[in-house]
Amino acid sequence: MTEKILAGDYRSPRQMLADQEYGGHTSIHDDETAERLGFQAGPIEGPTHFSQFVPLLAELWGTAWFENGCLSSHFQNMCVEGDAVKAFARFDSEQPFSAQIWAEKEDGTPVLTGTASLPDESGQHPETELERRLNKLTPPGSLVILENLSVGQRGAAPEPVIMDFDQNMGALYPFSLKEKLEKITEGSPWYDPATAADSPWGGAIIPLEMISVLAEYSSRLAAWPVKGPAIGLFADLEIRLLNGPLMVGVPYTITREIAALSESRRTESYWVRTLISDATTHEPKASVLLNHATLKASYEGYPGLSD
Repeated sequence: MTEKILAGDYRSPRQMLADQEYGGHTSIHDDETAERLGFQAGPIEGPTHFSQFVPLLAELWGTAWFENGCLSSHFQNMCVEGDAVKAFARFDSEQPFSAQIWAEKEDGTPVLTGTASLPDESGQHPETELERRLNKLTPPGSLVILENLSVGQRGAAPEPVIMDFDQNMGALYPFSLKEKLEKITEGSPWYDPATAADSPWGGAIIPLEMISVLAEYSSRLAAWPVKGPAIGLFADLEIRLLNGPLMVGVPYTITREIAALSESRRTESYWVRTLISDATTHEPKASVLLNHATLKASYEGYPGLSD
């Protein structure tokens, strides 16, 4: 057995969602909203940390990582702008298709934990962090904010999506890929159309952290009957490439399904599985599993909450 640990450098992710809006109100990433709910300040969006793993996993698996890689993560503690974060990956030669990943702040505070993987000879991934967590879920109690959702429920219709280089991604993501690349923690010439002609895929690819943006910016079209106003956050996220990468400027379609419902002392959660397919060939290109954790304290009159 040969085990090695890869580590990146400390990076300080930038806040780009301070002006985010959804459902007609501000989000957890707004400082005032976050402080009202008991947080230090508006947190950095969790997927921002994914970019720090890309160089480590590319070192392990090369271009295969960009085409069929899966990063599966449970977020543990929030980061605010100014925090420095380091990413790690532990690889065991006896398990060549999987790695344990984690990130932590300079003082050792854990930021996230999870798995990275490739499909094995049979085409299957080793069990991922979120598969393990889903398998351990117990049925929630009587839900309030999410009482009109059910497992297996599908979004209203297929959603056409595209990410052009200069395209503002809307109220949920009030910035463009071009603006993101000015602040991204780990850049690559493969992300910018001006420098990506020599990429293995002949053009610019969408960075791993921006796949969640592509998956979510049109999510209002799913028309999930979630009660509100209520504030949510990302608690778990898995991004899986299926014959990727996803390309800048290429049209895709999205379909969504509720994969699970769960509850904790502070949250009600709906887990959404999103499939991203090529709009022309209809070939599946990526899937995203996201745990939307809705804060009970943000919903006015939520029953049974103590002060």
